Amino acid sequence: MNRILSGLVGALAIVTLVGCSSHHRHHGMMSGGHSDAYWQKGQQDMEGLINRTVQDPEKAKQVNMLTGEIIKELKESRERERAYHRQLYTLNASYEAEASEFSKIINEANIQRMQSSASVLSLRFKMKNLMTADEWKALSDRMISYSSRYQGGNAGTKAGY
Repeated sequence: MNRILSGLVGALAIVTLVGCSSHHRHHGMMSGGHSDAYWQKGQQDMEGLINRTVQDPEKAKQVNMLTGEIIKELKESRERERAYHRQLYTLNASYEAEASEFSKIINEANIQRMQSSASVLSLRFKMKNLMTADEWKALSDRMISYSSRYQGGNAGTKAGY
């Protein structure tokens, strides 16, 4: 149970880091999307943290590749989610729309979210397996510290994990 919780915390930390890496520049964006520069910045920030943490350069390279795959999955998942929202908005405009039509879209979106989460979690475990326990802890601590900068310096962030 503790391993599962640790796995979810690690995946959440990666998502948080990527999500917060450029938050201050995108706060208030009405489009709901993020530019390629946003995702690139998150990946560069993670790469810097990984390169400072993982001692073996070859393993650091592999971990960075997996991080890139996670970011790609998150980006694609966000786009799919936006497409489901557009479908719901369009359906909502139809006076004749049935509840079953809404349920179908919502169910498809939920399945997509679960598949994406499973993919990210699988990649997280591949990353963890490339690193030592000390490297993993150091990277996790650095990610929490980094992401807390974009959460108003909330000291309770680490305790929440």
